[in-house]
Amino acid sequence: MKTPLRPLAIALLLCAAGASAPARADMTHAGDRCEAAVADTVRRVRGPQAKEVQFIGAKRALSPNGEDEMGVKGEGRYWSSAGGSVPFAYTCAFNAKTGGTSGVMFRETGVVAGKAESTWQPDLTHLSPDACEAATAAALKDKYPRVGRIAFDSDSRQLRPSSNDRTSLEGAGAVERAPGMHSIPFRYRCEFETASGKVVDVQTNERSATN
Repeated sequence: MKTPLRPLAIALLLCAAGASAPARADMTHAGDRCEAAVADTVRRVRGPQAKEVQFIGAKRALSPNGEDEMGVKGEGRYWSSAGGSVPFAYTCAFNAKTGGTSGVMFRETGVVAGKAESTWQPDLTHLSPDACEAATAAALKDKYPRVGRIAFDSDSRQLRPSSNDRTSLEGAGAVERAPGMHSIPFRYRCEFETASGKVVDVQTNERSATN
C-alpha cells in the first residue's frame, strides 16, 4: 500500500518545480531586455543627438553563456538630430536569475551627414555620471568652503578614452562660491577606472564672471 504524500511534501515539490520554470521562461525576454539596455546606453552616450533608437529584429542573435545567462548581439540604428540615421552593432548579456543586463556595448558602423563618428565606444556597465558629479561637487567644496549652489549641465557631458585603459567624463556647470555671490561657469573632468567605475581623479576649471 502506497503512503499518500503529505500536504507539506506536495507544497515542497510544487515549489521546486516552479523555481526552475521562471529562469527558463525569462530567457525568452533576453533580446527585449538587452535592446532596452542598449537603447538607454545610446541615449546616454549620444545625448540629444539620438532622437530615436530602433533595432533590426532579423539581425538579433542569442547564444547561451551558461545555465542562467544569454548573450545577445544584433544591429540597429538611431536618428541623429544632425540629420540622417546612424547604424550600429551591439552586444549584451542577460541574466535570467537577476533579470539584469551587463556588458552593454555598441559600435557605430556608418556615418551621419557625411561625417564619420568615432569608432571608440565605452562600456558603461560601471560608469556613473552621478558619481563624477558628486566627486566634482566635493572638489569645489574643498576650494570654496562657503560654497552655495552647484549646478551641472547634463547636456554638456562627453565621454572620452583616457590613458591606462581609463575613461574620462567631461562637462560644464555653474558654481556659487559663497551665498549671495554671482555664479561663475566651470568645466570639470573625471577619470574612471573603466572596469570598476571608480573615480580616480577629478579636475575643475572655474572662469571668473565678466561684466
